[in-house]
Amino acid sequence: MFRAQWMFELAPGVSSSGLEPLPCRTSSRGPGVKSVDTRGKQEIAKEEKAKELFLKAVEEEQNGALYEAIKFYRLAMQLVPDIEFRIAYTRSPDGDGVGKRCVEDNEEDGKMADLLSDFQQQLTLQESSVKLCQPELDVNQTHISALPLEVLMYIFRWVVSSDLDLRSLEQLSLVCRGFYICARDPEIWHQVCLKVWGRSCNKLVPYSSWREMFLERPRVRFDGVYISKTTYIRQGEQSLDGFYRAWHQVEYYRYLRFFPDGQVMMLTTPEDPQSIVPRLRTKNTRMDAILLGHYRLSQETDNQTKVFAVIMKKKEEKPVDYHKYRYFRRVPVQETEHSFHVGLQLCSSGRQTFNKLVWIHHSCHITYKSTGETAVTTFDIDKMYTPLFFARVKSYTAFSEKPL
Repeated sequence: MFRAQWMFELAPGVSSSGLEPLPCRTSSRGPGVKSVDTRGKQEIAKEEKAKELFLKAVEEEQNGALYEAIKFYRLAMQLVPDIEFRIAYTRSPDGDGVGKRCVEDNEEDGKMADLLSDFQQQLTLQESSVKLCQPELDVNQTHISALPLEVLMYIFRWVVSSDLDLRSLEQLSLVCRGFYICARDPEIWHQVCLKVWGRSCNKLVPYSSWREMFLERPRVRFDGVYISKTTYIRQGEQSLDGFYRAWHQVEYYRYLRFFPDGQVMMLTTPEDPQSIVPRLRTKNTRMDAILLGHYRLSQETDNQTKVFAVIMKKKEEKPVDYHKYRYFRRVPVQETEHSFHVGLQLCSSGRQTFNKLVWIHHSCHITYKSTGETAVTTFDIDKMYTPLFFARVKSYTAFSEKPL
């Protein structure tokens, strides 16, 4: 009876002070029945202890402490191997603590809006005696906090670069409070918005800051490439004996790469993205099938943002071979210029923003230089024009060529 009482005190939620000592009394039952009751109570106590350890492991895993979670999981399964299937997950091992954490998280979310003003109050940039950041450890070399604010802001402009790498700027803001303030500089975000939308972003309304405008206003993305894959079945020629006819599965890709200066590249090829994407990093690529042009963003009355682009093949000046036409009369060839007009609708898909382009227009303009006439051929937008989806490419922003 003492062992049974001791195991019952180990059960969660039971204090030793609240238990009354069980009186020792004689029973008509035999010693075999007593041992069975004691063993049953031990199993119940063991299962309760395993449940407590397992729920504790679940809580540690949700908090990100994986090492501690594995330790509690191991202890629980040593007591009861199938404890995972005996728990209904209806309660938390510390319900009050979870509620407190939820309240604290909501309070922290409310403080995030005033985080910039809070940091600015702690680090007054106007006072020359207060440094933007302090070294965490003692160093013998010159720390970056010794640089003037103007030099630091120039370094931040190099981080953004002419490629508008705002992802790196956000990562830089996680270093310390001083870097957070520099990364929220309105002048940097204003210049970024001017690069993206030009003169149409002079008014900040309805956004509260230039950073908010960049994050929420529809725009094309520059840190990757938009890709679409088209697949169709084409009928082949009939065999010589006439018994069968071959069918071919045709696959090709379209690539669209936008640049902050208003230029765009377009390529249609059967080659897969693994071999093509690295070659689209710069505009000076040596690919004959590439089309270069300019694009603009247009927000219509239906509150939908559209992208219009005019692209054409790169001009290559071929030297004239005068010896070829030395002994016979040269027949003049009518020179033409081909350009393609593209219209796309900018959409968001899934968790990412502005990562989808839907075709709305595609036409070919042939201009005869001798007469100045232009012939327009409009293509039907059918299932062959599949949407283009954005794919981020880390190598496009790995190097900075010019500051913002």
